[in-house]
Amino acid sequence: MTASTPGIRLRHALEVLRERSPLVQCLTNTVVQQITADVLLAVRAAPAMVDHPREAPVFAGVADALLVNIGTVTPGQVEAMPAAARAAGEAGAPWVLDPVAVGSLPVRTPLAHELLALGPTAVRANASEIAALAGEGAGGRGVDATDSVEAVLRAGRDLARRSGAVVAVSGERDAIISADRTTVLTSGDALMPRVIGTGCSLGAVCAAVLGATRGSDLTAHDAVLAAHALLGAAGTVAARSAQGVGSFAVAWLDALDTLTPEDVVTLVGIQEDPETAGVMA
Repeated sequence: MTASTPGIRLRHALEVLRERSPLVQCLTNTVVQQITADVLLAVRAAPAMVDHPREAPVFAGVADALLVNIGTVTPGQVEAMPAAARAAGEAGAPWVLDPVAVGSLPVRTPLAHELLALGPTAVRANASEIAALAGEGAGGRGVDATDSVEAVLRAGRDLARRSGAVVAVSGERDAIISADRTTVLTSGDALMPRVIGTGCSLGAVCAAVLGATRGSDLTAHDAVLAAHALLGAAGTVAARSAQGVGSFAVAWLDALDTLTPEDVVTLVGIQEDPETAGVMA
């Protein structure tokens, strides 16, 4: 892509991420804690997995940003997650909700709606999770989507307007939706969904860029778009040398460490207002 205005803002957001090295608190699922910490370190953020109910809200008051991922929710996290979200909100720190497998399960579904009511800065999820959170579906197959990104654009837009959050829908192409803006990002590789944690760590990087750019002239939409572009661009680069999912995972982390903001801009496609342009029906 050329250095269009979205590209210039994307590059600037990634430059700020590297300069400020934000402290990101992660209340996340047990399956992805290692890869989430590795990814945050690779992109120059500082991870902290503080999720004890008594400690989580205290730490959220000093962290630059917060991730709340309900993938393997525990009784302690049911208490800690809303408390941390409230503390981040009171401190003015951005926070990201990743409503993993929301839909029909009896603990996480009401928890996700409780968290949504607390005003996340961004919601990152797959298409079926976005539809379920918007009240228009029952979720996907476990953590996998059964809906397409295109099919949930209207639900995502409604969710963005009702919640005030940036809604990011992950898929073959990602849709970043705000109340007054929709952006479609083309990036990544088909191997990414086969490597554990590529989606969950994306939520953490969204939080990192939001935390780094807080107080700047960049919007939350710009920050979430930049996070998706960075991880997708790294996927494109990793696929060039990978022999399978194992080597892809290592190459992806290496690319996250070495890609410059300028590299990322050249490796992704950005389409603003996709319905008007005919990119998505």
